[in-house]
Amino acid sequence: MLRRSFLIAIAATLMSHVISFAAELPDLKERTVVVVTENAYPPLQFVDPTSGAAIGWEYDAMGEIAKRLNFKVEYQNTSWDAMIQAVSDGQYDIGMTGISIKDERKEKVDFSDPYMRSEMFMLVRADETRFTDAKSFAAFDKGLVGAQAGTTPFYTVVYDVLDGNEQNPRVKLMETFGATVQALKTGDVDLVLTDGVAGKGYVEASGGALKLIGGPLGGDDFGFIFKKGSDLVAPVNAAIAALKADGTFARLEKKWFLDYKLGQ
Repeated sequence: MLRRSFLIAIAATLMSHVISFAAELPDLKERTVVVVTENAYPPLQFVDPTSGAAIGWEYDAMGEIAKRLNFKVEYQNTSWDAMIQAVSDGQYDIGMTGISIKDERKEKVDFSDPYMRSEMFMLVRADETRFTDAKSFAAFDKGLVGAQAGTTPFYTVVYDVLDGNEQNPRVKLMETFGATVQALKTGDVDLVLTDGVAGKGYVEASGGALKLIGGPLGGDDFGFIFKKGSDLVAPVNAAIAALKADGTFARLEKKWFLDYKLGQ
């Protein structure tokens, strides 16, 4: 009984801290916040092929952040190559699309605190046997890789897999991440780099057509982006801390990375 009472007391104390933390979050008084995304990076954000609805981890996370901070979200869509500049110019209040926190990007936009850690993996066709890791792919001089310019997969494959030449003809540039995966499926390229989260989603949705090979190729932290000097950064950071502390992010990770199956 004593041990049980002690555990109950501990749980009550922790809960009181969580409630207190949540109560101290800023109130944005139903302000409208325009959030832009690409809807091309499952399971973070994508269009459900069954319902046609835009869904994903980032949508759920942003919904929780909006609820905790009391603001209304208006979602917009744009391409990856236009997003950072558009947010920098103030066309949108927040950008979310699995954006890696990079020093060079901080020159244009402000980042939130990290909400997720990402590691790059090699996504290939299931019957691929010509290479098994980054070193053997680099040596396979006929191998082509699909990537979006200016993204973490692009820089990783150029500098960590190939020769550091951003004009290397083995890198085939495409407008969306989904286009790189489609090119992989059709045999137009032989490799796509993706973080493990999205990669597992594409493997599960491929019906046995794709697989991940090799080990992780470095890692990055994901953050939301804002116009420089935005007054939203501090409130969003406070909400991110609260959602980590009370287990909300952990529940979302289970929902989208373990339980959800693309295409079902």
